Amino acid sequence: MRSPSRAWRWLLRKECCELVLSRSWWVMLGLTGPLVGLSFIDAVRAYGEASGLGGTAAGLADAMWPLDGILAPTLSAYEVVALFLLPFVAIRMVAGDRQSGAARLEMQHSISPLARVSVKAAVLLGGWSVASAAGLLACILWKSHGGSIYLPEVGSIALGHLLNAGFIVALAAAAASISEHPSTAAILTLAFTVGTWVLSLMAAVHGDIWERLAAYTPGEMLQAFQHALIPLSRVLAGLALVGGGLSIAAVWMRTGVAVRRRASESIAIVAAGSALVFACSFVRTGWDVSENRRNSFSEPEEEILRRIRTPLAIEAHLAPEDPRRFELERQTLSKLKRIMPKVEVRYVSATSIGLFEQASPHYGEIRYDLGGRRAMNRITTSEGVLETIYELAGVAPPKEEEAGRHGHPLAVRPAHAGLLFYGIWPVAVAALRLFLKWRLV
Repeated sequence: MRSPSRAWRWLLRKECCELVLSRSWWVMLGLTGPLVGLSFIDAVRAYGEASGLGGTAAGLADAMWPLDGILAPTLSAYEVVALFLLPFVAIRMVAGDRQSGAARLEMQHSISPLARVSVKAAVLLGGWSVASAAGLLACILWKSHGGSIYLPEVGSIALGHLLNAGFIVALAAAAASISEHPSTAAILTLAFTVGTWVLSLMAAVHGDIWERLAAYTPGEMLQAFQHALIPLSRVLAGLALVGGGLSIAAVWMRTGVAVRRRASESIAIVAAGSALVFACSFVRTGWDVSENRRNSFSEPEEEILRRIRTPLAIEAHLAPEDPRRFELERQTLSKLKRIMPKVEVRYVSATSIGLFEQASPHYGEIRYDLGGRRAMNRITTSEGVLETIYELAGVAPPKEEEAGRHGHPLAVRPAHAGLLFYGIWPVAVAALRLFLKWRLV
């Protein structure tokens, strides 16, 4: 066991056996199928009704896209699995070694604590990939119904959930390493999760700095990927959060080191991770992999906007909970920031809802400053914002394009989905567990 390669193989084999023999992982695997099935069945029924099933109007055909109607709702079940089931699996693998004495055996090999926790995380993400088979079955079943699947959209959602799962694993590993008992680690993980929800609520109410902080919570980061948008800033920030969590777990695995030293090292890791996430927020590169380019302007519009090199400052007098602010940010400004090299957006409001600011003569104004040329209006639509920018830049708007891409309506019912996810999946998981347990024990 003195050879590093043998030690690595021993640790990897040991962690795989731990995962396969873990009851918590099998419970997670068994519940994933019904959760995905429930989401899939509800999504297909709603999609079919909106497509004209049961005599309803079929006028929404152009707006029916599988990304919104099928893929995102179905795979959203993995967000529930990651938040409420995966932490217990991770805590079991990390804290269980301390209780069983396996951690002492690991310390006898020439493997660093960071490498040990990284192997555990890799095995846990491998177990997560096995659970992802339920989502793959849902996509195959939808395809067999005659539905449309655009693989880049599936890849975007899968990447978002993988980053989310990696963050949960790192968080649970850190909590299990710091605490003395698995139940304490579970409470710490749940408390952090609830804290991110509170942060998102504060962002919705107060906006400003809270909104920027909430953009890097797991739930908010996942939203972009579910819309088939892959922002490089969030990918890098997600990797930084995962690395920071695993590093803290590795620090607290060194039981022979003084608590004060481990605490100071953890604070340093948190500070470095925060600085790295803050630096990632300035990265504006992103990829729109949606089939209908919902996250981007038209190609002629983007070509014109890229040629505008003058800094653009926008000041919007809109409250955080004003629907017009939501429309302006999601439909226009988020796209604009990825195209134009220098865009600065500032929101101004005295209250969070804006209800009592309507009488103010300046509320609702959107002020533009493009290299000293200024304009003001109250239009929040993409067409109005772009028209104002074109006027300030002195460029002609592009010619109007023909109608965009049509959707993929499909008026079907979820045939055989209940049998597959509620019957075959749990039986198959139980049978596989018995078979592997018989082989390993």
